[in-house]
Amino acid sequence: MADRLGLAKRDVETARSVSNADRVYNIADNAMLQAARALMFAEGYRTAGGEGQHKTVVQFAESALGRSFEEEVRFFEKMRVKRNRAVSDTAGIVSEVEARQAVEFAERFISIVENALGK
Repeated sequence: MADRLGLAKRDVETARSVSNADRVYNIADNAMLQAARALMFAEGYRTAGGEGQHKTVVQFAESALGRSFEEEVRFFEKMRVKRNRAVSDTAGIVSEVEARQAVEFAERFISIVENALGK
């Protein structure tokens, strides 16, 4: 669990040092994925191998964090979908503003997870 939070924080710092907006967005999304996985692992859950793991983690975060963080989880899901497009389909679809917002959101999401874990 602490390892995942460490990876999440590392990714936020890395995202701040990258200049390509698509990459920044991808790294920020990965930071949130690692934080959500820390939450999942703390509850004794793991994802099954194969496709769909990222979506499963987002769905778990929705369940674990509850309605009070519905907007944050919805934003996480939107980022997941856009990240998939940026990585697999279309380069240059992330603006500088979106990239910056993604990093700020990732920091906030990590804090939400830390609070949920009592850190």
